[in-house]
Amino acid sequence: MQELHALVVEDDPDISSALVETLEGAGFRVTSARDGRAAVGVAAADPPDLVTLDLTLPHMDGIEVCRRIRETSDCYIVIVSARSDEVDKLIGLEVGADDFVLKPFSPRELRARVAALFRRPRSGASAEEAAVHNGPHVPSPSQPADEPSTINAGGGLVINSARREVQVDGQIVDLTRIEYDVLEYLATHLSRVCTREEMVMAIWSSALTHDHHLVDVHVANLRGKLRRHSDATWIHTIRGIGYRMDREDGGQQDRRAGGGPYLVARIDSEDWARGLDF
Repeated sequence: MQELHALVVEDDPDISSALVETLEGAGFRVTSARDGRAAVGVAAADPPDLVTLDLTLPHMDGIEVCRRIRETSDCYIVIVSARSDEVDKLIGLEVGADDFVLKPFSPRELRARVAALFRRPRSGASAEEAAVHNGPHVPSPSQPADEPSTINAGGGLVINSARREVQVDGQIVDLTRIEYDVLEYLATHLSRVCTREEMVMAIWSSALTHDHHLVDVHVANLRGKLRRHSDATWIHTIRGIGYRMDREDGGQQDRRAGGGPYLVARIDSEDWARGLDF
């Protein structure tokens, strides 16, 4: 089994030692960096499979480190920070982090969260490469033989689950791993309301991830990227519940005009901000 590399980016030596011990116990080969610039250099020289990242770092803050690593790497990034403001969490997720753990952290919880991340293999990764050596291992679910590998959501949106590739009108949409997982989950449940709770459980594979804002952030990012390629609307907010993805079959204009079962609009603050997107 291939040894996985974890990079611990932490200025506090005691917390750094605790993180290193936790990840080595999970079977990782661990390197560490004490400041932001060093972290970016280590990630470039020895690409990691996992990064744990503090936000408050010398020379370069964690947000910028996350952004720079994400430009060239699809590794898993977990922010481990004492900064509990929601804005810090949302910005971290927006620039490419996969999860956010508050200090002081529980080694058992961190290990469980990391194991959950590695149950969702990166594009092109094998099951063995996705496993955490000597850590909690749950095989990644395979696609049923009778389930199509391509989902056509109308409006030019095609999702190829075998290649983990998304196209709109023949152009590839550049999505992060989690953005793809969110889209694929909604697409495989077309026309059904998916609650935030079930999406957290399905996509993050862990009951330990209680923050449903994770879903909102990644859905917002996903919508933004889809809109760069099309004005079509596939994903709809169901206020207080979650999201529903509908197939674009050319009847969207009729829906926006009102009438039929779409006469009653479900609107929340996010909908107002983006112009009443039902």
